[in-house]
Amino acid sequence: MKKKLFIFSNESILSHEGKFFCDNIDLKTTPEGLNKKFEINLFGRKTKKNKSHEIKIKKIKIFSNIFSYISSVIKSTKQEDAKYLIISISPYTFIVSIFLRMLGKKPIVYLRSDGFGEYKSILGKIGPAIYYLIFSITCSISNLISCRDYILRGKKGKVINPSQLDSTWLRQPKNTEIKNFKLLYVGRFKVEKGIFSLIDLIKNKKGISLSIVGAEKGMSYNLNQSNVKIFQQQSNKLKLIKYYDDNNIFILPSFTEGHPMVLLEALARRRPVIIFEDIRHVIGEKKGIFVSKRNFVNLLGTLNHIKKNYKKIQNEMKKNKLPTYKDFIEKFVKAIESY
Repeated sequence: MKKKLFIFSNESILSHEGKFFCDNIDLKTTPEGLNKKFEINLFGRKTKKNKSHEIKIKKIKIFSNIFSYISSVIKSTKQEDAKYLIISISPYTFIVSIFLRMLGKKPIVYLRSDGFGEYKSILGKIGPAIYYLIFSITCSISNLISCRDYILRGKKGKVINPSQLDSTWLRQPKNTEIKNFKLLYVGRFKVEKGIFSLIDLIKNKKGISLSIVGAEKGMSYNLNQSNVKIFQQQSNKLKLIKYYDDNNIFILPSFTEGHPMVLLEALARRRPVIIFEDIRHVIGEKKGIFVSKRNFVNLLGTLNHIKKNYKKIQNEMKKNKLPTYKDFIEKFVKAIESY
């Protein structure tokens, strides 16, 4: 019999005709992968907004307020020999961790990103101080798993490398060359993702186009820019791969990132990646990633360097050893079982 694993998330989940949907691909694939080893019970926040990815597990509960959420958390602690996994630290999941510990359960907290950077980009100077408080308390009462060592900030925890890559992603990519710069961004429209600053940076610049894959269904974005095209979030793997193959450079303008999946996807399709100085830590030993300052002159210089050396860069990118989804889930299971 599988051991029960309760997963608590701050992500919004849509219930529609007996099915459940989310926008964050991690919230779909991670519980689905862990479901092969554990009996998954996923908790999330209720929303009426359309979402892109169907979560294919049986036991999902969503709540419209913190009181009903916590009430169900309390009921879950009556289960014998169950494990409790919290995905990321947020006000919601911080309260969940407090109640779990008060009721004799020591949760496992999976840190997917640098909350210090995220809170700063959202709340300004006071953001890191707020996050430091909830981070310190949560870490003191929990076991930790992180996607990056630096995110642990010296705390004891296990580090695993997330990935969505499989054999389809790793197939021979479509050959391309650069005449005009065809930039691609895949991700959400969030301030901390830097997408709005990127749009301003390339506004009406000749020879540069930007395709954005990440619009929510039913949302409209009036940018009035001829060189920017917006597409809805894409849940079909082959169609998403086509976006990478149809463009020649991937750009990740985030102010903060932990272990961005889209970066791995771009490298798998051998599309050179441009990031800004804020997240240079994501490079590691990966080849094909270039750092630009957040101004147009420096960005243009980086673009021209890539254009001049495009084939050479792609040949270097073949040397990358990229983690796979299968490896990620296997290591995640071992990390959970070790606590």
